[in-house]
Amino acid sequence: MWVSLLSLAACQSSSDGGFADNGGTVSSMGGTSPSTAGSTQTSAGATSTAGANGAGASSGMASGTGGTATGAGGASTTGGVSAGGASTTGGVSAGGANAGGVSAGGSSAGGAGGAASTDVCARWKADRADLSEGTWSGDVASCNAGDLSANARANALRIVNLYRFLAGLPAVTTDPAYDAGDQACALMMRANNALSHTPPSTWTCFTQQGADAAGSSNISSGQAVSSVDSYMIDDGNETTLGHRRWVLSNSLGPIGIGGTDKSSCMRTLNGTGKAGKAWMSWPAPGVIPLQALNASRGRSVDLTGWSIQSEKIDLSNAMVTVTMDGATQPVKLTQLLANYGTKYAIDFIPQGWKTQAGKTYSVAVSGVTPAIAYDVQIVDCK
Repeated sequence: MWVSLLSLAACQSSSDGGFADNGGTVSSMGGTSPSTAGSTQTSAGATSTAGANGAGASSGMASGTGGTATGAGGASTTGGVSAGGASTTGGVSAGGANAGGVSAGGSSAGGAGGAASTDVCARWKADRADLSEGTWSGDVASCNAGDLSANARANALRIVNLYRFLAGLPAVTTDPAYDAGDQACALMMRANNALSHTPPSTWTCFTQQGADAAGSSNISSGQAVSSVDSYMIDDGNETTLGHRRWVLSNSLGPIGIGGTDKSSCMRTLNGTGKAGKAWMSWPAPGVIPLQALNASRGRSVDLTGWSIQSEKIDLSNAMVTVTMDGATQPVKLTQLLANYGTKYAIDFIPQGWKTQAGKTYSVAVSGVTPAIAYDVQIVDCK
């Protein structure tokens, strides 16, 4: 399995996805929208540095960084147990009821806020009881894409829907046509020992079907099931967090899942989902397993950053404050490049502290309309 994160490529569009690191390399989808350059600021008296970030994984685009802030507040409720990978979500937003998980913004809930920690841990353990990567029936020598065994695709889909449940988003399904495209995509990544969203026709085992899928998928040098965790950590993708943002997008679904013994592709772009949430965050409001933030080979969300994303709430001037037990927790906030799953997104990285089980973190976002506030309750689901 390839482990270099430097080959991560981030792509965007008004609905594009990315790549995750699952002990392997992950790459995300891209487009052309620039994002405003600004400043990086650290809260709680820490120093701030001004200037534009480099273009990062996205060619020719400067990424901007913005202020810092944090919040306290609103609880949300989601519910539902998945049967065969399907889950239902609902939720109540502060200041009004959500219908079908749709929130009008502000202190809207999301996440598994309405579920008891025992229920969240029970689902976390049940959905992760089988993480088998199954078998691959293809072959590089003959350029046979083959297929993943049914249990592998089902396991990967279940983990995608587990994260979406925790974020208060509806479950998605797979589409056989997208699965086939992602199988062809995964074969090309495996045959060429490389990752690309725009593979050249000179590549070994090149097919137009696989190339089209590569341009619309999160791609990874890891296997299909474990790569889902890597997409959520999104290590090496600091200018976009594009893989995570696509997994948590309103428009996700149906998806495709394809893989080999050393590569995988998961279609995330151009979905027809209509979850309608005003904003999404990771970790999400409500009860969140500590293990969900540390699920990928020693890497963690504390290192890559907590995130908030929205289609309509302009986060360009956001300031974030995080408090725990009444004390402000310093964070470094960055404006993320536009149009990876959502138009707007910010990332805020803990400075000098780590997320702890048994603690509740209040996040407050000012400088946006409406203001955003929510609580994240971290539990240990060992």
